[in-house]
Amino acid sequence: MTASISPLAPKKQPVLPPIDGVRIATAEAGIKYKGRTDLMVMAFAPGTQVAGVLTRSKCPSAPVDFCRENLPGGKAGILVVNSGNANAFTGRKGRESVNLTAAAAAKAAGCDTGEVYVASTGVIGEPLEAGRFAHLLEQLARDAEADRWEAAGKAIMTTDTYPKYATATVAMGDGEVTINGIAKGAGMIAPDMATMLSFLATDAPVDAAVLRQLLSAGTKKTFNAITVDSDTSTSDTLLIFATGAAEKRGIARITEASDPRLTPFRRALNRVLKNLALQVVRDGEGARKEVEITVSGAKSARSAKRIALSIANSPLVKTAVAGEDANWGRVVMAVGKAGEPADRDRLAIHFGDFRVAHEGERDPGYSEQAVSAYMKGDKIRIGVDLGIGRGRATVWTCDLTKEYVAINGDYRS
Repeated sequence: MTASISPLAPKKQPVLPPIDGVRIATAEAGIKYKGRTDLMVMAFAPGTQVAGVLTRSKCPSAPVDFCRENLPGGKAGILVVNSGNANAFTGRKGRESVNLTAAAAAKAAGCDTGEVYVASTGVIGEPLEAGRFAHLLEQLARDAEADRWEAAGKAIMTTDTYPKYATATVAMGDGEVTINGIAKGAGMIAPDMATMLSFLATDAPVDAAVLRQLLSAGTKKTFNAITVDSDTSTSDTLLIFATGAAEKRGIARITEASDPRLTPFRRALNRVLKNLALQVVRDGEGARKEVEITVSGAKSARSAKRIALSIANSPLVKTAVAGEDANWGRVVMAVGKAGEPADRDRLAIHFGDFRVAHEGERDPGYSEQAVSAYMKGDKIRIGVDLGIGRGRATVWTCDLTKEYVAINGDYRS
C-alpha cells in the first residue's frame, strides 16, 4: 500500500448503511501486511441469491475457478476475501488452499461449500497458506455485524491508496431497497469479464438469474470500460448478493428481467457500478489525472470501444497527459493502430472543448496556450470523431507517471 492518498480520491466517502441479511467482520491475519486488516468475511442470511462476472483470463486464480463452479447454483451463505496474496498460478497448493478455506467457511456459516465464495488479491505465484487464517473464520462469522462496511473496504486493499465505497437507495414496488458496494483496484486494471475485486449487496428480493442479466449488462459500460495499464488480472471478480430481506417489508420477489419494477433498481445498480469503477481509475497507481475518452462516428459501438481502449492503453498518450501535453499526434497513432475502420482525412480530435485536429491536419483555430491550460486540470476529456458511422463508446483511464514504475518495481519486496 502506498504512503500517500491519491490526489484524485473523493473528498468525502459515503457512509454505507447496514443491509438486512448481511453481516461483516475483518481481521489481521498477517498474510503479507503488518499492522492492518487483510481478511474480510461477509455472512449472509439463508436464501441469499448471488450472481457474478469473473475474469476471462486464461490463467485464472484458484478462487476464480472455485467461484465459477459455484455461481450456477445461485445461492450464497458466506464470502471470504484476503488481500496480500492472489493465490494465482499456485497449482495444486492453490486448489487445496481454496478447498480448506471453503470447508472452514461452510462450517462457520452453517451452509454447504457450494454456497461459499472466495476471492484473493495480491502477489501472483506465491502459495497461500490457508492454515494461517482458516481457523479464524468461525469466530469472524460469529462476531460479524451489519455496520462494518467501512472496515470491509479497507481489508481488501493492496496498492490502493483509499478504500472505495458506493451506495444507493431506490424505490421498488411499494417500498425501498438499498444497494451497497465496495471495490479494490489500482494496478493490473483492464477488467475482461469481467488484482480487481468488487462486492455488492442488496436487500432487494431479486432472483439470481435476474441478477446475472443485470450484472452482465451493467459491467459493459462500467468495469469493462476502464483501464489503468491494459493488464487483465488473473483475479477479477465482481459479485452481487441479494438477501431478499425486503420481502419482509412487503416487496414482492422479482423473478423476471422484464419486470417493470426492476427499472429503477437497474439504474441504481448501474450508478453504483460506475461510481466504483471510476474510483478504481482515480486510484490508478501513481495517477494524477482521470482521463475520459469518447469515440464517436465509428462503424459500430464495438469498433468505437476498441479504438477508445487503444487510446486509453497507449503509454505514449498516457505519459503525454501526465506531462500536461496535448499531443494529439499520439491519439492519431492510437486510432491508426487499433485495427478498426478509420479514415485519416475525416478524423476530428478534441481535448475538452478544444478541437485540435480536423480533416487530416491540425485545426486552423488551434491555440496551444488555451489547450495547455486545460491540460493542467485533473479531469481530461479526449474526444475522437471518426466521421464514418454512428458507433459510439466511452472508456476511462488515468495518466502514467513515474510513480507507477516505482510502485510496481517494488511490489514484491
